[in-house]
Amino acid sequence: MELLSASKAFGGSQRVYRHESEACACPMTFAIYLPPHQAEEGPVPVLWYLSGLTCTHQNVMDKGEYRAAAAANGIAIICPDTSPRGADVPDEPDNWQFGAGASFYLDATQEPYARNYRMESYIRDELPQLVARNFPLDMSRQGIFGHSMGGHGAITLALKNPGRYRSVSAFAPITQPSTAGWSRPAFEKYLGPDEAAWRIYDSTLLIADGHRVSELLVDQGSADGFIEEGLRPQLLEVACAAAGIPLQLTLRDGYDHSYNFVSTFMAQHIAWHAERLFA
Repeated sequence: MELLSASKAFGGSQRVYRHESEACACPMTFAIYLPPHQAEEGPVPVLWYLSGLTCTHQNVMDKGEYRAAAAANGIAIICPDTSPRGADVPDEPDNWQFGAGASFYLDATQEPYARNYRMESYIRDELPQLVARNFPLDMSRQGIFGHSMGGHGAITLALKNPGRYRSVSAFAPITQPSTAGWSRPAFEKYLGPDEAAWRIYDSTLLIADGHRVSELLVDQGSADGFIEEGLRPQLLEVACAAAGIPLQLTLRDGYDHSYNFVSTFMAQHIAWHAERLFA
């Protein structure tokens, strides 16, 4: 790993690293915040944060306001990048809903994307193994959350990996990407035209197919301009109700899709995760 930056924050350490990724066949960057004292005295729980469309690891570092809550609760927070990047990585630079910054946290099966766009494998396997070897982390106590596309990624990863994550939450997640206007074209390019192959990356369809989490926390802004076309939290509500999954879904009056919304409720989500990670 190459250390790109390090600075002290709320007594802990905010760092950014770059490493060669086998899963994505290119260099990948991630941020990690290590809380004070706890990380020096022994392994700490891990909370993964997955960002949304157009973002990198940097957006939540600059706007997410997570470090004070992470320090207070003694939790490490890891923020991966949202996609592979580089001159040799296929992309559509003028399309913000596809390519760089828009991996949808899946493993692509279609060319020319299958070689690099393997973000599910990267988040699920490669990056956890890397951080477990290099930082004082308790990998038996992991949680996951995210925003928008990252909320979609967090929920699907938790549904497909029972026992891996003790807690899962999301800010304004894309709940049914297989039918949402801003994700269907990406799914077809990454996964091909057979929509049956899309089910394993769709939260509502995973639930319908029998995948479960013990509970789920979701916040959604009522003034979010993407709520009807892309997010549709009511579909997740219906799916969870049919499956008996406890869902705490809160519609936040007047909040939009931005990091002003995310940062407002970030500390509440981290505290919610902490209760479960330390249980």
